Amino acid sequence: MNYTPNELARNLYRNRSGIVGVIVPDLDHPFFSCLVKHIEMELYKQGYKTMVCNAVGISDREQEYLDMLERNIVDGIITGSHCLDGEEYRKQERPIVSIDRDFGPKIPIVGSDHAMGGRLAAELMIRNKRKKVLQISGVSPYIFANERHLAFKEVLEEHGVEVLNVVMDWNIFQWEIFYKTAKNILNEYSDIDGIFSGDLGVVACMNVARQKGIKIPEDLCLIGFDATDITRMVYPSITAIKQNIELLAEISVNTLLDQIEQRKSVPHRQSLNV
Repeated sequence: MNYTPNELARNLYRNRSGIVGVIVPDLDHPFFSCLVKHIEMELYKQGYKTMVCNAVGISDREQEYLDMLERNIVDGIITGSHCLDGEEYRKQERPIVSIDRDFGPKIPIVGSDHAMGGRLAAELMIRNKRKKVLQISGVSPYIFANERHLAFKEVLEEHGVEVLNVVMDWNIFQWEIFYKTAKNILNEYSDIDGIFSGDLGVVACMNVARQKGIKIPEDLCLIGFDATDITRMVYPSITAIKQNIELLAEISVNTLLDQIEQRKSVPHRQSLNV
């Protein structure tokens, strides 16, 4: 009879909107664009729609999405952006899942085993007999991704390898900034023989290195982190520590919906192998 159920009325009856908010720093970043794609697909499969927010370093946008959670416009939030002060998250009473940041015992965390990733990268540098290695890291003390850099440095220094560290703001994703940083690194540290960074940083370093006539991997070993498509779009293709982004999305969604639908209790932190 061409009858269409009124989803708005049904959701009002259930005191739900059927919408989940996903907050990421910037969809331009290949890791976050891939993560959001898989989160949206998993939510759709389970009967929910997705509302995406690019925080792009402006905390007002992140705050507005938290306000929407408080006003029942969205049923829950999966956040991978950490521009906003943690207290704004901690005072929320409705379901939130954090990717890679600890907001305290009330908010579940889903992420990769970054320490394992750092160790794998370090062991690869050691097998390739590197002597002076540089890593590009972020500055936020609250993000578990920093564990990869601590483990990387610790393993290499145990084997007598010198490790240098260049720090960038964790939420900077513009190619121009990565490229400028890469130029500064290879001008200032001409004697390094290895670089460890996120995928974008490694691609920028390879670009500059090849312009300088540096042979890869003979003169300079490069290891990325995430193993997004960009590492296979360049030549030579880049060795990278791979996060299981599809599984990360699936577990984040299920952890959030377990809270929204009160299906079962959830662990505080879930760490996925790399």
